[in-house]
Amino acid sequence: MAVVGGGVIGLSVAWRAAESGWAVTLYDPSVGSGASWVAGGMLAPLSEGWPGEDAALEFGAASLARWPDFAARLRAATGTDVFVADETLTVALDAADAADLRTIADWVNPRALPLLAATQPGSEARGHELRLLDRAGVREAEPGLGRGIRAGLLSPAEPAVDNRRLVSALREACSAAGVELRAEKVDALDGVAQDRVVLATGAAAARLWPDLPVRPVKGEILRLRRRPSAQPPPRRVIRARVHGRPIYFVPRHDGIVLGATQYEAGFDTVVTVGGVRDLITDAEIVFPGIGEYEFAEATAGSRPGTPDNLPLVGALDDRVIAATGHGRNGILCVPVTVDAVLSLLADSELPAARAADPRRFETPAKSPSGGVR
Repeated sequence: MAVVGGGVIGLSVAWRAAESGWAVTLYDPSVGSGASWVAGGMLAPLSEGWPGEDAALEFGAASLARWPDFAARLRAATGTDVFVADETLTVALDAADAADLRTIADWVNPRALPLLAATQPGSEARGHELRLLDRAGVREAEPGLGRGIRAGLLSPAEPAVDNRRLVSALREACSAAGVELRAEKVDALDGVAQDRVVLATGAAAARLWPDLPVRPVKGEILRLRRRPSAQPPPRRVIRARVHGRPIYFVPRHDGIVLGATQYEAGFDTVVTVGGVRDLITDAEIVFPGIGEYEFAEATAGSRPGTPDNLPLVGALDDRVIAATGHGRNGILCVPVTVDAVLSLLADSELPAARAADPRRFETPAKSPSGGVR
């Protein structure tokens, strides 16, 4: 079989398929260098949810529940632990945002969602309950945050991973499992020799499967390194909205990943002065100590967006399987996407991925690989 695309989705599918007995060739001219390398690594389907987005919540929660096992497999294969935080704290700066946090908690908490396994060996499994914190509770949890914060929403079950450590470990796992990595660009799927193909090229998927409803959504992210005199980074992932713009902080061993802007800008991945300015200005309101950090890197990537913000995971015809369209949740959705693709390769179906069927947007037409879709 062939996997076209070498981001975290493509690498993960290739690794697990090879472990399952498939002879796998992965095609990508620059493995792991796209949006997967730029990402923050948050795993937060609960606190990012909103009433009415039931399918997205359930898909994300199904993947979150699978992450501990996926990470344990990767750790066993490579010795790499990818987790960098155990919890997520979303904070509110005004009364309207505080009311939104209560709305999210009231919507998520009563729902029947999968039990979330422990991220570390020997720890206990956790429920998905979100906890509302007042101003004092936020200060107790994260003393370094700004004094203007009014309230918080703590999610003990939403961790984060180091995306770059993840990409490197997946490349190592693929090599160990016998995946053939070809640094080649695929211009047409009918030029791929293998009889099964997984399309995992992210925002560029529509170039190989015309009319596939995937578009690039630009996101700029900063990497800030802690200097000896600077305040320690938050222990948790911190999410907030400042002047209507979303912002997040994800801890790393040497500092913070700060993100992210969001623009409908095609495949433009140039970092702009305006984007950097907005991120830093907003960040100082939430975490004032960030001004002492070293500015280490500014990057941008193209997230693969879809019309309904659900990914496209499923058969496009009897040969090609789509695994794309994950938007800003590509890393979150790795485990459930892998399980769904492995099920399809075994001529089965994963119920948890049913809402991501790419045919929900399609009308019958001739497929680029020669069949009828």
